[in-house]
Amino acid sequence: MVKLLHDCDADLSVMQGKTVAVIGFGSQGRNQALSMRDSGINVIIGLRPGKSWDKAVADGFQVLSVSDAAAKADVIHILLPDEMHKSVYNESIKQHMSAGKVLSCSHGFSIIFDLIQPPQNVDIIMVAPKGPGTEVRKAFLEGFGCPGLVSVHQNASGNALKIALAMAKAEGLTRAGVLECTFAQETYEDLFGEQNVLCGGLVDLMKYGFEVLVEGGYPPEMAYFECVHEVKLIVDLIFEGGIQKMNSVISNTAEWGEYVNGPRIITPDVKARMKESLKDIETGKFAREWMAEAEAGCKVLMAKREALGVHEVEIVGKKIRSLFERK
Repeated sequence: MVKLLHDCDADLSVMQGKTVAVIGFGSQGRNQALSMRDSGINVIIGLRPGKSWDKAVADGFQVLSVSDAAAKADVIHILLPDEMHKSVYNESIKQHMSAGKVLSCSHGFSIIFDLIQPPQNVDIIMVAPKGPGTEVRKAFLEGFGCPGLVSVHQNASGNALKIALAMAKAEGLTRAGVLECTFAQETYEDLFGEQNVLCGGLVDLMKYGFEVLVEGGYPPEMAYFECVHEVKLIVDLIFEGGIQKMNSVISNTAEWGEYVNGPRIITPDVKARMKESLKDIETGKFAREWMAEAEAGCKVLMAKREALGVHEVEIVGKKIRSLFERK
């Protein structure tokens, strides 16, 4: 069983005198950097010139090129999109990975699939909030924290876990609790959950439900409410108290439908295909296909994104949401 660690298991003093370079200033980069700085860690930002650079300067950070930030830092915390890790690491970080440094990330994709190969004399750690960057920051400012994961892939210094836990504490994660895991566990489970349940599975389930009602002659607006809008309400109940809590709140009719009709829709062959998906992830097949797509300019990704934008569920959804905007 994985171990849950809290504030009492982490010591911020191990970061004293150390500089953390956050590479990237998107949602995770900005919000993790702000919280670490608020906790007393010396944080600098490594970026290419552009809007993110200007935003980081406006937030009061010292902003340097990626190469200069990597050279200056003791801990290099890469928070870029997965497909950018290899080129940025090889061009701007690799030459600065000297003995005693720490390479950190919030997702193990690049390490597990050998996109980057750090030397043996550095620590490799993961500090992974289990939530969007904005929510991680919100929880931090409220005095609590978002749960997270910590992992050590390479412990050259002997202090790698202490550093990971200190960074997690600085971001407020240990207030809620962090799980210690392996890089492989985080990477494979994260990819599986995104593709099969949270993004891939759930999105297609909502779209199919919407399409069936609309094709059956029902108003698109009502179909959106039933198959998309109310998903948040159900998920919030599960988040608060599990599936049984949700079932205690919905009607007996809805609960009976869950037991009778749910298994007709999500049949055992879905589980079998999920197992195939997990195998593709574990063998690296998915990673190779995704990196090939990224290196080809993400043409298929962009086409899929454009197609979703003109799907009726998105058009109707935008109209519905506008009706409930606070004036």
